[in-house]
Amino acid sequence: MKYTIAHFRKEFPTDDICLEYIFAAKYPDAKQYYRVTGRKCWAHSMTGHQIHPLSGTIFENSSTPLTVWFEAIFLFSISKNGVSAKELQRHFGVTYKTAWRMGQQIRKLMEQDGSMLSGIVEIDETFYGKMGKNATKFKNKSAILGMVEPKGQIRARQLPNRRVETILPVIQDTVARGTKVITDEYYGYHRLHGRIFGYTHKSVKHGAGHYSWKGADTNAIEGFWGQLKRSVRGTYHYVSQKHLQAYVDEFAFRYNQRLLPASCFSAMMARI
Repeated sequence: MKYTIAHFRKEFPTDDICLEYIFAAKYPDAKQYYRVTGRKCWAHSMTGHQIHPLSGTIFENSSTPLTVWFEAIFLFSISKNGVSAKELQRHFGVTYKTAWRMGQQIRKLMEQDGSMLSGIVEIDETFYGKMGKNATKFKNKSAILGMVEPKGQIRARQLPNRRVETILPVIQDTVARGTKVITDEYYGYHRLHGRIFGYTHKSVKHGAGHYSWKGADTNAIEGFWGQLKRSVRGTYHYVSQKHLQAYVDEFAFRYNQRLLPASCFSAMMARI
């Protein structure tokens, strides 16, 4: 049976139950601690040492009920296209300022990790932002570099530009040596092949109308770009360059979670 919002509300009906969940998640080995009456902390029965489970989490110093926080995180976990601040505002009856801050804090639970990609990795870059004209057409656009294992994980990074000296170090820090990398015909990628970088490189010439070349394609990364841009346009309408990486992290997290056994909500709560 599908787990719905009704099941979720039944599992987390009160702030106390939410707080106990956080305590158990953060301190699974804590023994002989008891909940201090009327406070959001636990104390050791012998030493009196106190533990504050909300300290250092996105819930610290927030007056918003934990039930609201938990349900907002659940909404992010089951959404395919994201959750806007206006939607949180309407759903919970909070101010727009509170809703916007909650969304930004929740996205911190979805930040990408630093693990390396390997095997076969598709690499491509795209631009996000308003298009200018002629020589200034990329002035207001941000470059995003994406690297994805076709049946595995993705990493995507906002970059100040797509110059070779910017892109190649990011690839080196993200893709393991010995990996077979597949790109389009952008000239900067041709340096990847050989002993210096240690990759096997194939390129697909999109400019010549090729979208698959001798078994190589960049369909996975292009599919991710399509999902990201459609969702931003449809849900968020516009994202500033200052906060773009947080939104890229959000969609990369959902993409990476698709093949993992834990639910998206559980994976996010494990990061508190």
